[in-house]
Amino acid sequence: MGNKTLRTIGLPVVTLIAFIGLWQLYCNLSGIADYTLPAPSDIAKRMADDRELLWSHFAATLKLSFMGLGLGLLVGAAIAVIIHSVPLFREAVAPLLVISQNIPLIALGALLMIWFGFDLTPKLILLVIVCFFPVTMSMLTGLGQAEPHLREYLGMIGASRWERMKRLEFPASLPYLFTGLKMAATYVVSSATVAEWLGANKGIGYYLQLRFKGFDAAGVFGSIVCIIALSLVFFGIVALLERFIIRWRPSSRGEWKAVSK
Repeated sequence: MGNKTLRTIGLPVVTLIAFIGLWQLYCNLSGIADYTLPAPSDIAKRMADDRELLWSHFAATLKLSFMGLGLGLLVGAAIAVIIHSVPLFREAVAPLLVISQNIPLIALGALLMIWFGFDLTPKLILLVIVCFFPVTMSMLTGLGQAEPHLREYLGMIGASRWERMKRLEFPASLPYLFTGLKMAATYVVSSATVAEWLGANKGIGYYLQLRFKGFDAAGVFGSIVCIIALSLVFFGIVALLERFIIRWRPSSRGEWKAVSK
């Protein structure tokens, strides 16, 4: 393991351990009430006591987040392709895209619950609205980054619009697409938690609501730990997919070269 790897992984881990240690020390020495600020050991004990319940809620949020991210990817990619293919469409829908990202999640979620009830549908719609935007904007940027001389060459040999998209523009957009997908992966779990908070009978958001109503600070912190852990899992999965799918990247001189396994 090289020095760079040690710095990249080791330093954050050491910092996190030091932070938790200082937190535990402060709680032990200050005498602060555990219902105000529970010590890490109290949070760990609460999570251990609720492990079966937490796991069932964790699995529900995992499933909801996965479905929302997948649908958001499909919708975001489709919108990017449509906008790229029909430039006038970009000018027509750009204000709507921006507006969709400026409505507070809790307000949007409440409206969706009123319109569609409390089943899976409004939750998925909310997650799609959250996830599609970074995917659309990133992929749209990537679709416009294809080499101009390659575009001209494909036009000269009579390639259709679809063939240019498939052979040139879409491959060029993949690094940008994964950038947007990573952003969506970091948002989807917290958004799913908000959806579950508004109306659900399972999930981390539902568990968080129960612990909040019971003034159980350790349980609330346990919910936060689960949300962070699940967000990191999603981000890691997307990063692994990116490494597996994209075998090439631009070099410093603008040339493309293969990525070694």
